[in-house]
Order: sequence, then C-alpha cells, then structure tokens
Amino acid sequence: MRSLITLIALLIIGIGNVLAAPPKHYLYTSSGELDQLETLLARPDIEGVQIVYSWKRLENAQGQYDFSAIEKDLAHLTARDKKLFIQIQDRFFDPDARNIPLYLQQEPVYHGGLVAQSDNAGEGMPEGQGWVAMQWQPGVRARFQALLAALATSFDGRIAGMNLPETAIDIDVNDASSGFTCEGYFAATLDNIRFARNAFKQSPVVQYVNFFPCEWNDDQRYMSRLFEFAASNRIGLGGPDIVPYRKAHMNNTYPFFNRYKPRLEQVAMAVQEPTLTYTNPKSGAPFTREEFVRFAEDYLGVDIIFWSPQTPWLSQR
Repeated sequence: MRSLITLIALLIIGIGNVLAAPPKHYLYTSSGELDQLETLLARPDIEGVQIVYSWKRLENAQGQYDFSAIEKDLAHLTARDKKLFIQIQDRFFDPDARNIPLYLQQEPVYHGGLVAQSDNAGEGMPEGQGWVAMQWQPGVRARFQALLAALATSFDGRIAGMNLPETAIDIDVNDASSGFTCEGYFAATLDNIRFARNAFKQSPVVQYVNFFPCEWNDDQRYMSRLFEFAASNRIGLGGPDIVPYRKAHMNNTYPFFNRYKPRLEQVAMAVQEPTLTYTNPKSGAPFTREEFVRFAEDYLGVDIIFWSPQTPWLSQR
C-alpha cells in the first residue's frame, strides 16, 4: 500500500511538472510604436506584444470610442501569427501627460479627473512627476468602467488578455481636496477588476499590483485581501517589474505571488525600461535574462513576461 501511495504521489508531481510550462515571452511597447518592432517580431521565441493604450486615445468624447489603433495593431500582429495583450492606462509619468478625456478634466462632476503624483523612474534615476486618474471618485470610475465594457464588446476573445495598470501611486494622501482615502482607493481597485472580469468572459484579465498607498508589508491587509480576491474570482495578477529578490518588493507583492501561484488564473509580469536599470547586488552587474526568467518562473510563478525592446538579449540570436 505504501509503495502504491508513493507511486501515485510521484505521478502527481510528474504531471504537475509537465503542466508547469515555462513563461511565454512577449514584447512590451506603447501605442503607435509597433512598426518599429518588425525585426523582433520575426523571432520565433516571441509570442506576441503587450501594447499600452491611454484612456484619452480610446475615448475622444464622453461615450465616443475610437478603437482603430487597437484594431490596426491586432491585424498587424495576427498577420504575423502573434498575439495582442492590451494595457489600459489611467496614470502617466510625465508632467505634460494628462492623457484622460478632456471632459473628465473640465466637467465639475469629475473634480478635475486627475491628481498629481511623483514617480521614481528606476535605480539611480531622479524623481519625476506625473498624473493619476481619480478612480476613487465614483463618476470617474463609472466612465472608466464604461470604457472597459466597450472594449470587452469589441475585443473579448480576440485578444490574448487585458491588464489594468499598477496599483502604486505616490500622491499626497493627506490632501483631502481630491477626495482620496486609503480605503476608497483600495475599494475602487477591487471594483474595477471585478467589473473587468465580468465584462471579459473569454480573454484573461490581469491586475498589475506592486504597492498600495498607505501600506507597507501588508500592514493594512490590502495586499492579502487583493490576492485572495483575485484567486477567488479568476482574476490574474502581475506587475511592471521583475527584480529578483528586491527588498521593497519582497516586503510587499513578491511573497504573495509565491504563496498564491497555484491559485491565480494567470501571472503576467514585465521587464520594462526602469527594470533594466537595476543591478544584481551579488555581481554588481545588470540582471541577465536567465536571472530574470529563473526568478519569475521559480519564485513568482509567472506565465507571461513582457520584455522591453531595449532588453539586451533581444538583440542577440
């Protein structure tokens, strides 16, 4: 009997190893830049592209949507047997980038639509300034969800997935003029991903999560509540930065990815331009492809890696 139990256990482990496929590799770029990636798209190890579309690019006026850029990119990639993963961006990392529809910024019911935020662009980089949509304002969030519903009507089942931007924002949480509260921001995040999951019946939905304002090391239980919510509602999670064992991330999201990897619908994470500025503290050199992939696969349970076209290994054959 004991040998039979041992045999069954080994078979289960073996099946698990077979099912645990290595991460798929996608490129990461912004809307309007796909034509510059033709050489990289020819690589057989690239499955597709994650493209970031700003809210303003997709909604010209209230309820007037223009998805021609997505249709063009989808056709371009489909013709090359590649997949499209879209990110809908409501936060921006440049002082001139107020890239939400103008009516949200002008009509009083939306309270200006945006609030200023600070941004750290990478290791050793100076702090910048940008903007974030006030999703905690019910009117703003209702318009964002209307956009998600329209996107689902047009693209559900046609795209490889859709992700919402990172949870991290760096605003003055003590300035009450925007209506911001810590719990209000967290509740708005859950509300948006719940709505997106219900709207997209076929294409995976991923929420990028890295940090929450007002929290460190899950001291408000935002991180633990989000991961449990995602695991229980078929919502994927991911993030903009794979930085192996980076202390700040190890005090926030990374241990949760490790703990929840058997339960998450999908894990999709990126190596973006700022990620490439980080160095391995053991070697003092930039992280290699192998170091990124090993940590992503073994510790984080990543299914898809979105690589910046500037990643050094992509220029190699």
